[in-house]
Amino acid sequence: MAAPSGGRHSGGGGASLWVALLLAAVALRPAEAVSEPTTVAFDVRPGGVVHSFSQNAGPGDRYSCVFTYASQGGTNERWQMSLGTSEDHQHFTCTIWRPQGKSYLYFTQFRAEVRGAEVEYGMAYSKAAFEKESDVPLQSEEFEVTKTAVSHRPGAFKSELSKLVIVAKASRSEL
Repeated sequence: MAAPSGGRHSGGGGASLWVALLLAAVALRPAEAVSEPTTVAFDVRPGGVVHSFSQNAGPGDRYSCVFTYASQGGTNERWQMSLGTSEDHQHFTCTIWRPQGKSYLYFTQFRAEVRGAEVEYGMAYSKAAFEKESDVPLQSEEFEVTKTAVSHRPGAFKSELSKLVIVAKASRSEL
């Protein structure tokens, strides 16, 4: 699992146990369900030019997810972006992937950015689950997770990308 770099650290192991128990209890409560995600198909286009695709979610389009990339080789590939929010609209998910599993494009760069929320979890995969195959994550040195995005690391990214996942929490409002 990848977490945003520069995150906060807790002081003791007991606190970690309580956090784990709290998360397990919340996960088991059916009342805290996630709203039905919205899934939109789009084309990932090669040619070495930077392209972007974005979608909004939540009440009043409170959150947005923007996928920016450049790729080479092959022809257009059909990808999907799914967005969902928790019932209380405090958590937001953005998943970007190629439904057929592995992409055959050579990505020179990528960035999945959320607006209106801060990343709590982010992951990038070289291969998306398809039929009997499982997701294959990128090596941790190939990408980075910040408060607002999951993106490639120049010089370390090996150009294979098939899926991105972000779970984010609503940004705190300034008083």
